Amino acid sequence: MPGPGAYLVGAEEKRHVAEVMETGYLSRYGREDDPRFCRKVVTLEKQFAERSGTRYALAVSGGTGAIMASLVGLGVGSGVEVLVPGYTFVASISAVLAVGGIPVLTEIDESLTMDPKDLEQKITEKTRVIMPVHMLGNPSAMDEIMAIARRNKLLVLEDCCQALGARYHGKPIGAIGDIGAFSLNINKTITSGDGGMVITNDEKFYERAFGFHDQGHKPLRMGLEMGKRSILGINLRMNELTGAFALGQMEKLDRILETLKDKKAKFKKPLVDARIPGMTFRTINDPDECATLLAVILDDPKEAARIAKELGTKTVSESGWHVYNHMEQILAVVDERGKKRYRRHMLPHTDDILGRSIALSVGVVDPGLGAGFGITVLSSDDEIAKAAESFIRVARPGRLATGH
Repeated sequence: MPGPGAYLVGAEEKRHVAEVMETGYLSRYGREDDPRFCRKVVTLEKQFAERSGTRYALAVSGGTGAIMASLVGLGVGSGVEVLVPGYTFVASISAVLAVGGIPVLTEIDESLTMDPKDLEQKITEKTRVIMPVHMLGNPSAMDEIMAIARRNKLLVLEDCCQALGARYHGKPIGAIGDIGAFSLNINKTITSGDGGMVITNDEKFYERAFGFHDQGHKPLRMGLEMGKRSILGINLRMNELTGAFALGQMEKLDRILETLKDKKAKFKKPLVDARIPGMTFRTINDPDECATLLAVILDDPKEAARIAKELGTKTVSESGWHVYNHMEQILAVVDERGKKRYRRHMLPHTDDILGRSIALSVGVVDPGLGAGFGITVLSSDDEIAKAAESFIRVARPGRLATGH
């Protein structure tokens, strides 16, 4: 049940990985004068920066590590507040806690991304960073978010883990804010099993993120160095095999995105034409999204639950660690006085929207996202039509009463 890239593994990945296997250089570091050293990770970083239009890119071991390195890059530490939507994967929130920060949860709107109106109300004197999350491949409302950030002199970390390849008003996501974090795990647009990327145009943010990911070292060492460490860091390095696999996936990213947009359009059109009463589609903040999922929003939460159950899936509100209500490890967090910081149903607008929403798979087939019904990147036109027919048949009002 992976993302689209995992369905399309082939010759490109095999070629890059074989080159590393033949040389024996498995670390991202090696002798630059040795022709056997493939420099796959460094090459991946350069390609990612070029595609994003940024000065710097940093490969790390996973999406969570990418968020942590980005937070440290921005100076987040003890007591610093970071605004995060309550609908996101748990890592967006736990990463803030892991580096000593304080996540402050915000509501979402019907794009299923951060609500700019609620965001502004949550800013305090301790706030330093806003972290919009581009959920289900859909860019957040970045114009409004950036305006709020600049007006309040805040930094912006874009969590792009679920939206690699999306653009917002012509600009690649991750390159709009001050720093961007991406994931390459099995459920994402492209994959290397695990892995992540950080991008930024700011040299200081890059240097700090690099140092955190590599025991405090400054960029870009290729061997053992002493006396040049800038900050306290840990090991989040990407190895050459992971970098090689990711390079193979990068070669087909444009094809994957084009395929997803084509299949999503074919899946969505019959649902639009059916004009199902009481059902709309989530707001798409830019048509140049990833098209990995198709999300519908019902007027009635009971009807949404019924439809989801009959399709063998569930509403987005039940999608596990993507909804703050189900993050038991986050709900257990207490402040310095022993008082719990978070509680179930503390975001009523988010709860309402998610309880009426169903995510249909297009490229990401992940029951953990609530996307247990739909199509895949490999689905034929006939399979797409049958999936759309099944949804319409279940969702059409009065079906149970009439037997149709």
